[in-house]
Amino acid sequence: MSDDQSDVKLEESSYSDRKRDKDRKRSRSPRRKSKSRERDRKRSRSRDRKVKKSRSRSPKKTRKKRPYKYWDIPPPGYEHISPAQYKAMQASGQIPAEPLTAPAVGPTSADASLNYAGSSLSRQARRLYVGGIPFGMTDEAMMDFFNHQMRITGLAQAEGNPVIAVQINLDKNFAFLEFRSVDETTQALAFDGISFQGQPLKIRRPSDYKPLPGMAENPTLAVPGVVSTVVQDSAHKIFIGGLPSYLNEDQVKELLVSFGPLSAFNLVKDSATGLTKGFAFCEYADVSVTDQACAGLNGMQLGDKKLIVQRASVGAKNAQQQAPVQLQVPGLNLNQGAGPATEVLCLMNMITPEELVDEEEYEDIVEDVKEECGKYGIVMSLEIPRPIKGVEVPGVGKIFVEFNSIIECQKAQAALTGRKFSNRVVVTSYYDPDRYHRREF
Repeated sequence: MSDDQSDVKLEESSYSDRKRDKDRKRSRSPRRKSKSRERDRKRSRSRDRKVKKSRSRSPKKTRKKRPYKYWDIPPPGYEHISPAQYKAMQASGQIPAEPLTAPAVGPTSADASLNYAGSSLSRQARRLYVGGIPFGMTDEAMMDFFNHQMRITGLAQAEGNPVIAVQINLDKNFAFLEFRSVDETTQALAFDGISFQGQPLKIRRPSDYKPLPGMAENPTLAVPGVVSTVVQDSAHKIFIGGLPSYLNEDQVKELLVSFGPLSAFNLVKDSATGLTKGFAFCEYADVSVTDQACAGLNGMQLGDKKLIVQRASVGAKNAQQQAPVQLQVPGLNLNQGAGPATEVLCLMNMITPEELVDEEEYEDIVEDVKEECGKYGIVMSLEIPRPIKGVEVPGVGKIFVEFNSIIECQKAQAALTGRKFSNRVVVTSYYDPDRYHRREF
């Protein structure tokens, strides 16, 4: 039985016993205090030993700091994040890591550069604005279209869907695409100008876009058949001025592609009214035809307007001096210019050499042109140079119509310019009668 329990029993027996018990407790009190003090001293000595022990180890085994590697040192602009955060951003692909001495092996090598869709820091760089979307467009249809295009063009860099989210504003006819990776987002800019359900789409970076260090800002690949709506400044950028207001984008394009396929085209419009401002910019896929197109189209008469076509860039003169070309534009006499009105009208961009090979088709073309031109005056003669195998025939692709008078020719020129013939925009110009009669086409 413990001392505490016996104390309780004695307290219950009698007052004297309680008094005696109290005395006994008083006598024991110093012993308890001394034991308590002894325990405290033991604890304090134990703590002292631990402190001394830990202090005694530090000078004996000093640790050398391991030098930081490149991925642990934030570059300029990333000082606000910790080395651990910076390393995590490198691993996710948001910051380019040091070049590897050996290629990564296994499926994770592709995932390392792609799987950072959850990063808020890269989200701005993983979004694209898409303007001019068809009315009634759905998120699912838009996502399916771009994922399909990314796969068939080889721009998708891994299995699965590159586009992970779509937001559509039906009221203003635009959408935002969110991609799984920054690089795939950049490559998707190559779809700018792509036709979707008959409408060309404008693809841009969003207004809050901020480039990530070390990441490309422009696509490295071009998508065949897609004409970008952004014409980048270069020595090969072409300015086309003096365009009649009745010509739309497709009609101006048709005029330009007679010299070759385009890589970029932009018909400048008023942002408030949507009407054309009468000028455009373009660039050819084959830049070697730039001078040919400028020489062939500059000064051409389109209705009551005369085209101004020239290089738009600052370095255009240097480019022309460094790379002169022999101007041999098929079907176009570069020395004629628009010139004054005559009784001979030259019609261009109406036919192809292939259409003139077949005899029956050739006769149909002659009949159609004669009948239409006859509405504006008396057709005195008509010449359509035809291709001959193995021989370069001047003027192939042009149609020459001689009218009875200059006034009749002017009427025809005003009426036919900008019209469509076989889904091509008709381009017209007056022609020197003497050269026409000498068959100098």
